[in-house]
Amino acid sequence: MSALAPVVASLAAVAPVVSSLAAVAPAHFRGYHLLMDEPIKEAIWEALNRDILNKAGCTVTSVAAGSHASGADIHCSLGGLSNKTVKTEADGSIAISSYRLTTVCSDVAPGTPAAIAAEIDSRKNFQFYSLLARTETPTTYTYDWYLIPADHPLLSPATYTWRPLLGKRGAKKDIQTGWTTDAHSTAPGASMSITFSMSSQLWIRVPALRTTMADHLVCSTTVTRGRRLDYADLWATHGTATA
Repeated sequence: MSALAPVVASLAAVAPVVSSLAAVAPAHFRGYHLLMDEPIKEAIWEALNRDILNKAGCTVTSVAAGSHASGADIHCSLGGLSNKTVKTEADGSIAISSYRLTTVCSDVAPGTPAAIAAEIDSRKNFQFYSLLARTETPTTYTYDWYLIPADHPLLSPATYTWRPLLGKRGAKKDIQTGWTTDAHSTAPGASMSITFSMSSQLWIRVPALRTTMADHLVCSTTVTRGRRLDYADLWATHGTATA
């Protein structure tokens, strides 16, 4: 990944910045939920992430503004960030949807693991994944925010052993329908997969997120579900006649 800065083994290398981010992020999560009951995800996270970075003094220079193009969503003084949001599963694992890879693998031309890895690495024009994982209960959301190096082994296809994914029934039985990997050598349960019929989209499974990515956790915040204000309430307390 020649376009990237060297990997940061843990957030200790940028500790002062991370300390500032951890200090201001919880108020943004709680402030959002004063007005909204829906969880923070996708474009909402991009907007909140921008505000958190600026508030912490980590100057944002550009934002993708909802673009679905591959690569960095935010550029700031930490480097490029690719925003991701996921819901944590009951066992603590997550599944991240990533690149569509029809240019290098499909049912017409399955491609090779080497070509797939090279294509993914060529799109990584960012230094960190800014990952917001949420755990939901009937009464709360818990948000875990991670800054994970773009070349973390569990998120790098070249560190896995790939094999063809074969159909199990019907017309596709024993025909290649995608690619899958064996479990990662350093984290049993970590894997990647690509299904041609789903636009050859890459899916990454990470087990026990709080354990496997503990070194990259910025902060964890629990908020009570249920909005407290609506927009009229906000206008009544902060609006002006000329706004």
